[in-house]
Amino acid sequence: MTVPTLSVRTTVLTDALVSEIRAVVARGDAPELTAYLVGERLRPYLGRADLLTGQQQEGNPDSYRQHVLHAESDGSFSVVALVWLPGQQTSIHDHVSWCVTGVHQGVESERRYRLVPAGDGARLTATEDVVNPEGSVCGFAPPGDIHRVQNSCTATAISIHVYGADVVRLGSSIRRVYRVPVCEADG
Repeated sequence: MTVPTLSVRTTVLTDALVSEIRAVVARGDAPELTAYLVGERLRPYLGRADLLTGQQQEGNPDSYRQHVLHAESDGSFSVVALVWLPGQQTSIHDHVSWCVTGVHQGVESERRYRLVPAGDGARLTATEDVVNPEGSVCGFAPPGDIHRVQNSCTATAISIHVYGADVVRLGSSIRRVYRVPVCEADG
């Protein structure tokens, strides 16, 4: 993953989305409700050709690429475009805050996990596989947000992520990368 940097140019559509997100976040609702309401605001913007600039759609051959579209000055939320070339994926991780993801282009797959105690520590057990085509929106709030995401199509995939944190200041929305044994099948 590349280090996030704030994009200097936005589109009219991105500015409108940020305004809608700002209104939801200002309500001060619980994280789960905030994520749900932000997801409802994000959905109509997905797939729109004028949402991102050409530069904000550029990938990186080494890893998925983050383009920070907005970081609210009070640190309450960030909007990020993630560009995934075919086969690129995250590590297994969780997040520092609530998060909403919408697939803008392509198809992304997500494997969700549960951390379970084991005799010598802990392990992860796969709990669900989700395929998210263009237009799909999902949201969550910690705890219980352990997952891995990947581009599961043969073309570039782009997703829009809204985090309840300032990813420019933090460097990432990831709280922890899991390096424990993994059981990929339920059992």
